[in-house]
Amino acid sequence: MGEAVIFLGPPGAGKGTQAARLAEEFSFKKLSTGDILRDHVGRGTALGQQVKPIMDRGDLVPDGLILALIREELSDRVIFDGFPRTLPQAEALDRLLEETGTRLLGVVLVEVSEEELLRRMLRRAELEGRSDDNEETIRRRLQVYREKTEPLVQYYEKAGALRRVDGLGTPDEVYARIRAALGI
Repeated sequence: MGEAVIFLGPPGAGKGTQAARLAEEFSFKKLSTGDILRDHVGRGTALGQQVKPIMDRGDLVPDGLILALIREELSDRVIFDGFPRTLPQAEALDRLLEETGTRLLGVVLVEVSEEELLRRMLRRAELEGRSDDNEETIRRRLQVYREKTEPLVQYYEKAGALRRVDGLGTPDEVYARIRAALGI
């Protein structure tokens, strides 16, 4: 029987950093759909060519493509970083976890103010040279998050799986809050 943790939160909240640390410490495979998609774009694969214009606009990649990637990458212990992003994706992930006998340990919601998110993402764009992190695209991504992803908060809260974590403070402070929220 496998185990899964889902990280939710707006772009720039620090999900990727914290998910990577948790994955390393507890031997989880970290699945970041953004990383997987950027890898395909960088390698110029057919999928990469298909999703690059979608990502550059700040829109969400269609569910069918994302779910195919997830199924392909699933392992015994997995952390989902940036997936699901919509209610249909959450429902499809629930079915996939059930099919594979994977137990959901919790859904970590990393909460950060919009002003701080914008500051972090502009800095990240400067440091990493990410074409999908300019101010216009960041604002669009935050709008898409509010419209499409925030309903997941209620979905997972109703299911009793949501764990709210304050994303402000040092990475060590945030990590300690995440571990405490998951009880590990």
